[in-house]
Amino acid sequence: MKILNSTLICISLFFCIATINAAKSNETLDIPDSHSSLAQGVLLGDFGKLDPTKKPSENFDLLDWSLTLPTDLNKDQKADIIYEKPLSDNFELKPLFYTAQDGGMVFACPNVGAKTSKNTKYSRTELREMLRRGNTSIKTQGITKNNWVFSSAHGSIRRKAAAVEGSLEATLAVNRVSSTGDEKMVGRVIIGQIHATDDEPIRLYYRKLPNNEKGSIYFAHEVNGGDDIWTNIIGTRSHTLANPEDGIGLNEKFSYKITVEDDILFVTIIRQGKPNITKKLDMSDSGYHKNNQYMYFKAGVYNQNNSGNPKDYVQATFYHLNNQHDGYQH
Repeated sequence: MKILNSTLICISLFFCIATINAAKSNETLDIPDSHSSLAQGVLLGDFGKLDPTKKPSENFDLLDWSLTLPTDLNKDQKADIIYEKPLSDNFELKPLFYTAQDGGMVFACPNVGAKTSKNTKYSRTELREMLRRGNTSIKTQGITKNNWVFSSAHGSIRRKAAAVEGSLEATLAVNRVSSTGDEKMVGRVIIGQIHATDDEPIRLYYRKLPNNEKGSIYFAHEVNGGDDIWTNIIGTRSHTLANPEDGIGLNEKFSYKITVEDDILFVTIIRQGKPNITKKLDMSDSGYHKNNQYMYFKAGVYNQNNSGNPKDYVQATFYHLNNQHDGYQH
């Protein structure tokens, strides 16, 4: 009887282990190759090619981007935009956008500055993906060859768009976060986005509180016309969070990769010498397949604090930036 019981226990353990391994295997299979194949703990990009004596557009291909600034030089009550060709023609504007002493591309934005519209609460120094690459005959908004769509969009919509789904890679260091003002806003900055027609499939945040040595990484997924769904990656978005264990400090380089594939959102955070962290979220019921929905990536600093000292600011330096879309050719 004892032998029989031992045999049954062994068989049960075998099936438990097999089930766990199968679950792990399925979990791995659920992550696309574009993320699962990323080397563990190896930052994205080749920093050796960055030249501190060059302008940002000489170190980075910026013809795929326009730049929104927290300034209003023409007094039209809107934030200034530098479009693809001027941006790619050695544009810089210190202290908001320039090349760092290590060759990185610096973005800085004060707590108080010009905004993109009356409905926008915060200021930004941020790139907006422009797949038209300077071809001004193509409209910036709408289902045009300037923007991309989800794979679940109608075939006619997919054909009109520049691309279907894609990825954004970046390596950066957050150099400074806001430290004054409303405690619920202090220390917050958005470092990457997918923007849709009106809403945002993802806003990727870095947040470091004044009394903490390290910061958190988390993201919001905004349902089209609905509420935000929040996902923690490192630490949390809480404004009372103690120093997050295994958090990211100021001036510490890290990478992120954001991908939309078959309506699934994948986000991977990479830190030097540490295991990669990947989160995913099913967006198939979020409404971004509709015929009026178009997408574009954004990267830079979108300051999430409009309170406190007007001279208080956020800053990040980017060392790698690459937008990728299947079937899209520069």
